[in-house]
Amino acid sequence: MTDGQGIAAAALFGYFLGSIPFGLLLTLASGAGDVRKIGSGSIGATNVLRTGRKGLAAATVLLDAGKGIAAVLLARHFLPGTEGIAAIAAVVGHCFPVWLKFKGGKGFATAAGVCLALAWQVMLICAAIWAATVAISRISSVSSLVTVIAAPVVAWLLGLPQVEWTLVCVMLVVIVQHRANIARLLRGEEPRIGSKK
Repeated sequence: MTDGQGIAAAALFGYFLGSIPFGLLLTLASGAGDVRKIGSGSIGATNVLRTGRKGLAAATVLLDAGKGIAAVLLARHFLPGTEGIAAIAAVVGHCFPVWLKFKGGKGFATAAGVCLALAWQVMLICAAIWAATVAISRISSVSSLVTVIAAPVVAWLLGLPQVEWTLVCVMLVVIVQHRANIARLLRGEEPRIGSKK
């Protein structure tokens, strides 16, 4: 397989793996309804939590992160050197799934999964940043945004240039998906964790 074919293959399987809408599938299968019809309309874990089913939200986080991990590991095994492409494609697939008219989740859990698979050292530091930001801000979107922005910086500080540029691309996708949250933050209307909308 040529380099061009390998890149295309990694992008395609990364995208389709990332586009599996676990949050929606879990809520429908459990009888919790269509998660797209509540809260923000996102298929991600934060919106799944609005069903009141903490177990479903936790499972959504694990599965959404898992598909990011799987995309990177499969690319590393079958198409070495295309891990970054598969990682970016998985996040894009989660955020813009073809099955749901390109309306998916915010991408944070899948981004965390690809970060873990690409460089666990970066993920370890980013997990600490995320936890600290959650504790201080109590706003889910703030912790997500701060963490994805920090990730490429951490990769740069650790001397991982290839991972750095992949995480820059992932960061941009996640920021685009958080544009409504950013607008609410600027208006002072973004809800805090545990608050009732």
